[in-house]
Amino acid sequence: MYLPSFRLEGKTAIVTGAGRGIGRAIAIGFAEAGADVALLARTKTDLEETAHIVEQTGQKAFPIAADLTQGDQIQSAVQKVIKEAGELDILVNNAGMNIRSQALEVTEEEWQKIMDTNLKSAFLMSKEAGTYFAGANKGGSILSIASVAGQVALRTGVVYASTKAAMIQMTKVLAFEWGKYNVRVNSLGPWYFKTPLTEKLLQDQEYVNDILSVTPLKRIGELEELVGPAVFLSSDAANYVTGQTLFVDGGMTIQGF
Repeated sequence: MYLPSFRLEGKTAIVTGAGRGIGRAIAIGFAEAGADVALLARTKTDLEETAHIVEQTGQKAFPIAADLTQGDQIQSAVQKVIKEAGELDILVNNAGMNIRSQALEVTEEEWQKIMDTNLKSAFLMSKEAGTYFAGANKGGSILSIASVAGQVALRTGVVYASTKAAMIQMTKVLAFEWGKYNVRVNSLGPWYFKTPLTEKLLQDQEYVNDILSVTPLKRIGELEELVGPAVFLSSDAANYVTGQTLFVDGGMTIQGF
């Protein structure tokens, strides 16, 4: 009787970047855990595919195509979710991208595009959801998908790493500021998982061998292995967890190099 619920029945979640990869997996996992899910991304066809799978679980799906680097589109999307679903309980900031230029080759345009997509969108989405959570006086959960690249130096590129390090710190500050509203803010730090963004990299066996050499579990992650941690941190089971980054990395970040 003392075990809190790890389920999400009666909750409505927004998942950004929900058209494919990590976002799609989390959206489907949330639906399987009992939540209705609003799906946000640029590409409508990808969202419709995810929505179809969500609806097969018996939950409602709200696919909304939007450019999440634009504040007005974010505000419109969140308000549409609240109007159609009647409430909002969970936000997952997953939308992101990368251009793997080394520091001496990064252009100003690349810097701004990655910053806007990975960090600006997460902040503006969090601000919009946080405003609703605080005003509704009901609390809420915000979960951002960071990366081990925000903790250790990797070959991901300086701009991507900078956005993820900033996201980890943003998680702490938002948790600090919004705790009084019963708003919990956490993040996940994945290592390599099999997604459309990593597919080409993971076809290079030498690259894979380098990854496995610093991964105690000696394998690449499967997307479903991110879903459990995401559900936990968004559920009532994590009601006393905030400001934390959970690294889902096969042990990669525990090592000295």
